Amino acid sequence: MSQYTPPLRDMQFLLHEVFEVSSAFSEMPKHSDVDADTVNAILEEGGKFASEVLFPLNRVGDQEGCQLDRTTHEVKIPTGFKDAYAQYVAGGWPALSCDPAYGGQGLPIVLNQCMYEMLNSANQAWTMYPGLTHGAYEALHAHGTPEQQKTYLPKLVTGEWTGTMCLTEPHCGTDLGMLRTKAEPQADGTYRITGQKIFISSGEHDMVENIVHLVLARLPDAPAGSKGISLFVVPKFNVTADGKLGERNAIMCTGLEHKMGIHGNATCQMTLDGAVGTLVGKPNKGLAAMFVMMNAARIGVGMQSLGLTEVAYQNALAYAKDRAQSRSLTGVKAKDQPADPILVHPDVRKMLLTAKAYAEGGRALALYCALLIDRELSHPDEAVRKESAEIVALLTPIVKAFITDNAWTATSSCLQVFGGHGYIQEWGMEQYVRDARINMIYEGTNTIQSLDLLGRKVLGNQGATLKKFGKEIEALIREEGVNEAMAPFITPLAGLADQMTKFTTEVGFKAFQNPDVVGAAAVDYLRVAGHLVFGYFWARMAQVALRKIEAGDTDPHYQAKLQTARFYFAKLFPETASLMRTARADTAVLMDTDIALA
Repeated sequence: MSQYTPPLRDMQFLLHEVFEVSSAFSEMPKHSDVDADTVNAILEEGGKFASEVLFPLNRVGDQEGCQLDRTTHEVKIPTGFKDAYAQYVAGGWPALSCDPAYGGQGLPIVLNQCMYEMLNSANQAWTMYPGLTHGAYEALHAHGTPEQQKTYLPKLVTGEWTGTMCLTEPHCGTDLGMLRTKAEPQADGTYRITGQKIFISSGEHDMVENIVHLVLARLPDAPAGSKGISLFVVPKFNVTADGKLGERNAIMCTGLEHKMGIHGNATCQMTLDGAVGTLVGKPNKGLAAMFVMMNAARIGVGMQSLGLTEVAYQNALAYAKDRAQSRSLTGVKAKDQPADPILVHPDVRKMLLTAKAYAEGGRALALYCALLIDRELSHPDEAVRKESAEIVALLTPIVKAFITDNAWTATSSCLQVFGGHGYIQEWGMEQYVRDARINMIYEGTNTIQSLDLLGRKVLGNQGATLKKFGKEIEALIREEGVNEAMAPFITPLAGLADQMTKFTTEVGFKAFQNPDVVGAAAVDYLRVAGHLVFGYFWARMAQVALRKIEAGDTDPHYQAKLQTARFYFAKLFPETASLMRTARADTAVLMDTDIALA
């Protein structure tokens, strides 16, 4: 009974009116011919695939799940998933932003991110298969040997093969320095890899003929800890010298996780028993190579939650317009009905606007980061490339953690709009809540993201990168500070920007005296930073909308944008005050609790 309409108008608003991507592309020789018509045509076709092919399979995947044959170690995926993937490959979608040298279309990353938002709204579990594949492509493209690139990249680019990353082991999650999987060098230059991995998304399935696993393991003489980790490419089927599939490799799915959500994706326990692999990058430098894929995955997880926030909002809004319950507190609105639509009730509107504000703010942040990645990869000026990479690194933990935290709030609120019907499977809302919950956990829990932001990205260079991003905020404040129409957006943004400097300095000083301060303050700090970033983008969106309205444009999209911006700054943004207060609380209330936690 659920529905999904790709948010093309809002994507076009951001791409063409806020970020002016055509102008940005003109500065990058490889993208200079990508105009607005090309962008719009791609998004329209991508939206059709997402809504017409993938979306109808979302509930099917949730109900059927994946099935493991323990005799053959093969996994059968839900009905329709394989056919949908074949259509995806036939449409050339895996190759959208990949290198033309390996069969890619070479289009900007920002288009790929728009595509992935729509795919995730339609069916997150299915989208994880091609999503992880693109991450494996990026890791091998950046760090693979010429032979590995020749062997694997063309197949990953076309989507004929899929990819995974095999990190986690039963005894270690985020602390990869504890991993035990071993890699024994062989006379022919390959390695025999033995160990066990768990929680491997898309680890085994029947959509394609080969799966390319990127596996972290230790060499015999590796130093202890994270400095002794190497990365290997381990295919499901070994590949012969002429590029054909050879014998089955000794990497098998020995179990499927029974999960709260994303049932349509095979989350596997993988056992390696002398599997043949080849080294990616340098020995004991595997984390540097794997972080290419991990950082891509962290942004990808943000896109998963963005997609869920959008589709949950759309369905809750449709329901609120149709469902009649009680009367408006200010008088009857639907005189021909026995009750008014629940959309008239203030708290229902609050829940809907919360989801809408988080979806549109998250979309702005995600596309801004994607455009920065395009600049990092394709801009001719080295200084621009370097600064773009630096800002992306700062914002990546915010994309992952802030957007996924917000999605948990938004999907739960949208379920609440349905009342009892939201708790019933047939409406589809409870699946969005279950699917959204994992996004706060995998690819580094949101606490890990918070520690990364505060400990590494901010305090690690004394706030230098944060100050660079702050200059963009300052420029907007100077530009619009005397514009009365922009006051509802600029005044709170300027206030938080000023407080952020003092807040960061204070936390940093306390952390120098007591390292536990970082751990105690990090989660609250990230949410404050997230609101600062969202506030900046909401102010920019409001700026564009006001100018369009003042110029006489009657497109209701602009009025809707202003109304949502006012709601965001009035109802959601003020959370920062309480967050800064709790972040400043003495660490003793957490750490001096041995008796309470006995």
